[in-house]
Amino acid sequence: MHALDTRAGLVYRAAPIPETEHTAMKLLPLALAVAATATPFVAGAEDLGLVTDEQILLKQVMADKRTVYAASLNLSDPESRAFWPIYDEYEGKVKKLDDRFLDLVNRFAAEYDSLSDIEAEQMLEEKMAIEKERMALKQTYTRRVAKALPAKKALRYAQVETRIENMIRRDVYALIPLAI
Repeated sequence: MHALDTRAGLVYRAAPIPETEHTAMKLLPLALAVAATATPFVAGAEDLGLVTDEQILLKQVMADKRTVYAASLNLSDPESRAFWPIYDEYEGKVKKLDDRFLDLVNRFAAEYDSLSDIEAEQMLEEKMAIEKERMALKQTYTRRVAKALPAKKALRYAQVETRIENMIRRDVYALIPLAI
């Protein structure tokens, strides 16, 4: 762990974190792509061309995310053979939850001006169910990664996953207006 110095109210890192100094810069294009992908959902766009564009953007986000993991974890060949099938399985299941969430956002966008308390309650229940399922899935697959990789790499995986998830959620939620 690196010591922090708080001179003049600012936080300075005493030593750079090896291999991850530019992680935020690596994740920025990923976050921007996700924000661009989510924008039409919130806007309630129904143009079929946009759906295709969104699918292309989503594929790019997934490729970028995979690149971030590859760079962050620096896996050996045996570690790669153990990790990537777990990662791919996890991402496939997460995509289903993301699809449910985007459906919920689309419903909210479509009903925004006329949302009843009953509809809001149903949406809230669905949102909480998705979040609960996502956390359970994340914990299950993080345990699997921890069994497949050395402890430090498994911890790094969990840290990167959390950072990516937080960046994506922040960008997506920033696009969704608060219920009125």
